[in-house]
Amino acid sequence: MTTPQTPRTARTARAIGAAAVASALAVGALAATAGAANAAPVAAHSAAHPVAHTVPAWARKHAAHPIPFTAATVTENSDGSYTISWAATGLAGVTVYAGATQDHIYYRHAVARGRGTDSVTVPASAIPARAASKDRQWFRLVPSQGEGLTLADRSLHLASAPNFRDAGGYRTADGSWVKMGLIYRSGDISKLSAADLAELQRLDIHTVYDLRTDAERSSSPDQVPAGATDTQENILGAASTAGFTPTTPAAATQEMIQAEVTMVDAPSAQTGYHNVLTGIADRQDLAVVYHCTAGKDRTGWASAVLLTALGVPESTVESDYLASNTYNAASNAATLAQLPPAYAAVYQPLLTVTPAYLASGFNEVTAQYGTFANYLNKGLGIDSKTLHELRSELLVG
Repeated sequence: MTTPQTPRTARTARAIGAAAVASALAVGALAATAGAANAAPVAAHSAAHPVAHTVPAWARKHAAHPIPFTAATVTENSDGSYTISWAATGLAGVTVYAGATQDHIYYRHAVARGRGTDSVTVPASAIPARAASKDRQWFRLVPSQGEGLTLADRSLHLASAPNFRDAGGYRTADGSWVKMGLIYRSGDISKLSAADLAELQRLDIHTVYDLRTDAERSSSPDQVPAGATDTQENILGAASTAGFTPTTPAAATQEMIQAEVTMVDAPSAQTGYHNVLTGIADRQDLAVVYHCTAGKDRTGWASAVLLTALGVPESTVESDYLASNTYNAASNAATLAQLPPAYAAVYQPLLTVTPAYLASGFNEVTAQYGTFANYLNKGLGIDSKTLHELRSELLVG
């Protein structure tokens, strides 16, 4: 499809959609300036892909992991209730407790009980008052045998930052779990309300890593919770959006695919992701958040790298990456509804993420470094000490 290019329609589309697609345009521009040297065909990212995890030596030591859960999630419902689901084998049952923090300090009265694999809904009235007094509601799943697991709803439910969510709560290939309440990911946080900022302060947000460009920061400065340090890690460097004007959905899709490749290769991206990972390793028990404008491309690759380094399986990493489509759905729909249909079709690939986008990044890792471990070490400069610190800090069990 070729987009009509009448002057009036073009001006209207640019005026309405410019702010909403700024992040995608910036990322695409970096791909456009990368040159043919970095271009590579994007193969299907399958379970047989060389990046897919085998259990490393450090993980094999803990083959008999004490946490029996193979899956578990917490979801806050619109009526204030919570749905807690889990899966495990060989358990007589699971008891669920509600708590005010993620620490292992819980109340004597259980709020639910279930089978080894089950799903329960806890009404708001069943949660003890003290447990419901904090901004996030935590639940402790205590199995009939083995170590328990502490979880919360991944979303912070911030109206002004819908893609602000916990980066943890995922199971690794060896049965460990990434702790929640320590690392957060988000889109633009320039419009946080006073209540949102107060909530983030209570969550002990210590450092904010802003992955945006200078122009993005100038037009929408971060709102940072009191006591937190705002650190810029400009993933795109000096890239300009000039000349990035796709006229078909296919062209827009290809730009985004190439952009993911460039986030692996660009020196500014390698420096930025190095600093984020080493900063997380040195966070000293305080929470951090990394973000860009939409929270899906630069932030999406940051999470993909972190989770993969921790040993989270490829399929789970992809699910976390694609979840931005769900969290950004309302804002994306509102933006596209204001555009002429032809322009909406072109902009839609810029506002969302697809498996092909993420696959292109992992394929580039394999093409340039052979293995993900080599990418961490040679591309991002993450040494074994930092990797050990990340795993020790962020994995439970």
